[in-house]
Amino acid sequence: MKLDTSGFETSMPTIGFGSSNDMLDGFSTVPSFDLPRTTDFDGFQKEAVQMVKPAKGTTTLAFIFKEGVMVAADSRASMGGYISSQSVKKIIEINPYMLGTMAGGAADCQFWHRNLGIKCRLHELANKRRISVSGASKLLANMLYSYRGMGLSVGTMIAGWDETGPGLYYVDNEGGRLKGDRFSVGSGSPYAYGVLDSGYKFDMSVEEASELARRSIYHATFRDGASGGVASVYHVGPNGWKKLSGDDVGELHYHYYPVPPAIAEQVMDEAAAE
Repeated sequence: MKLDTSGFETSMPTIGFGSSNDMLDGFSTVPSFDLPRTTDFDGFQKEAVQMVKPAKGTTTLAFIFKEGVMVAADSRASMGGYISSQSVKKIIEINPYMLGTMAGGAADCQFWHRNLGIKCRLHELANKRRISVSGASKLLANMLYSYRGMGLSVGTMIAGWDETGPGLYYVDNEGGRLKGDRFSVGSGSPYAYGVLDSGYKFDMSVEEASELARRSIYHATFRDGASGGVASVYHVGPNGWKKLSGDDVGELHYHYYPVPPAIAEQVMDEAAAE
């Protein structure tokens, strides 16, 4: 018995352009390129990555207090000295009881937070219970660890409320994961820490905590040129997260530092009053 192998032949019919070999001449060779003339190729590669890596800036913060977790962020996206947007949503809702903050590359943070939200929902469907904040942060850290050294830029905080109470974790693009009671991430974080550390108390009301978070973001945007836009404040409690405020930092400046009336205007006001 003879098998018919004509269906496995790789020859192509001609289509009026000559032989099939003429058509495939451009595809027959393996593409190649010259390597840079350097003795330290690894060092050259690192310098090249840094050369094309855009400078970024942001300010995000979160802290635990007696009523839950307070999360705040600005809304400015920048590429070096260019401000590309003033309305970026840097606090991402993972589920009704968990939030993630965005610092680093906007595309990287948004993609991996969305991916984490999917995995958290699948965990909830499979186990009939919400995933813990610790478990969600570990999932994200494991995913980012598998892509370490590949150019991701992620510095995020996972904040939420689970069966054990409030939880707050910091996760970065190298797979690092830290548990803490207060964090600030981004180029404006040193300025935010200055206000946050001086005013932080565990025994605060929701109003006091939200004002501390708002003031910390404002002062960071005032000193850091890569931060600005709108200061958004969220509270995560036993009933889930809730957005408390979203104030333009330009208006907050005059709220914290009101401009005294000029002398001429003051005299006119006094004369009108008389």
